[in-house]
Amino acid sequence: MPSPRYTRDIPARYRLDAARCSACGHVALPRRTICSGCRSQDMEPVRLTRRGTVVTSTVIHVPPDEFTTEAPYAMAIIETPEGARLMAQVVDCQAEEVVPGMELSLEFRRIRREGHGGILCYGHKGVPVRRHEA
Repeated sequence: MPSPRYTRDIPARYRLDAARCSACGHVALPRRTICSGCRSQDMEPVRLTRRGTVVTSTVIHVPPDEFTTEAPYAMAIIETPEGARLMAQVVDCQAEEVVPGMELSLEFRRIRREGHGGILCYGHKGVPVRRHEA
């Protein structure tokens, strides 16, 4: 993502700010002013929890140039308890371990370094929730 657009979206991206339709309850991330479900303009801000479950995933074996050192890696569609969906890389596990229903914590981490100037871009990555048995 080009630097100006990335910078403009920082507040919502860092806080996971979304919008919920007062008419039908649809949650949109990023925030929208018009509901994609019912076309209502009555949208209220909502901050998403930093948890979610994997809806679907894929393993990237041939990545873009800036991610070649990370391949293979998993990308997943993650659904939050509020019903919003976002795409994020899943880290701290083997890519093949990422399956639908897997519980994730959304952690704020470095996504990439942009260009020769080295602009750092941050965002959320999914980290598996490990359940410790006594």
